[in-house]
Amino acid sequence: MNEGKRVLVGLSGGVDSAVAAHLLREAGYEVHGLTLWLWSPEGPLENRCCSVDTAALAARELGIPHEVVQAGAEFRALVVEPALRAYREGRTPNPCAVCNRDVRFRLLLREADRRGIPFVATGHHARVEHAGGRARLLRGQDPAKDQSYFLYALSQAELARALFPVGERTKGEVRALAAKLGLTAAELPESQDLCFAPEGIAALVPDALPGPILDLAGHVLGKHRGLPHYTVGQRKGLGVSSPEPLYVVALDPARNAVVVGPESALYASGLVAEDLHWIAGSPPGAEFPSKVQVRYRSPAVPAAVELEGDRALVRFAEPVRAVTPGQAAVFYRGEEVLGGGTITTPL
Repeated sequence: MNEGKRVLVGLSGGVDSAVAAHLLREAGYEVHGLTLWLWSPEGPLENRCCSVDTAALAARELGIPHEVVQAGAEFRALVVEPALRAYREGRTPNPCAVCNRDVRFRLLLREADRRGIPFVATGHHARVEHAGGRARLLRGQDPAKDQSYFLYALSQAELARALFPVGERTKGEVRALAAKLGLTAAELPESQDLCFAPEGIAALVPDALPGPILDLAGHVLGKHRGLPHYTVGQRKGLGVSSPEPLYVVALDPARNAVVVGPESALYASGLVAEDLHWIAGSPPGAEFPSKVQVRYRSPAVPAAVELEGDRALVRFAEPVRAVTPGQAAVFYRGEEVLGGGTITTPL
């Protein structure tokens, strides 16, 4: 077997990573499966995003070797604790993007290096194209399942070694192939976001202090249970009465306040993003047009982007609903991910 055709596949136990391993084997790769276990070795080996048992079963069904590597300490330090700090500070972070950058890919590549394996692969619905000596990250073929939004922080060095086999297929095609192969993963439900908080974020920050619910004029309408219980755009669970529907418009950590208002107050003309990362290694220019996606399930919208030092000032062509500090703003040119950053302020 050609050494250059060896690949370490991150097996979560789900259908996408199992089919990714199969497709790579069919393409002539020597496939090794590995599960990064992000949780306590003393606890159950299964949660909302991954399962050691089903990953091991998928490897047996595929006839490939499989290992488990404990990564709970790294996951706690790099993903969980920063996310909980952000929630306490009145922001709504995007732990999945951080996990993909700092844990899943970084550790998968580390384990590949330890084994002398040149490539890594996952079941992400995204694509990579190589041309002119650089890698381009593209949306997956299935627009309903595209996960490129979570991968905006990957580097050229990481993408040069990354393979996303299922990114060329729809989710329906992936499940159909898994069923045809007789893989147990074909019958498993979808994994869920925010795997480390099955009972909600608020359960992980029980020390969050209650405070006032304010209207846009600063009048006290009620009392909230702690900032981590709320996010921008939320309507239910506010516990205040009003002749018109009220939504969470902002979280104000300085006053420990939840600010509410009508739906019209949710719309922003732009945003400021920091902690920027560019897939190519540098931005396409000091000013450039782009389509900007502000949440995983939100559509990308046309915008003008202007860089000011290490910040991006984004002006939308049309107002956008529920622009939320802590979430990722990801910049696209067509299907290509240019990069992204963390939203600090809606405008």
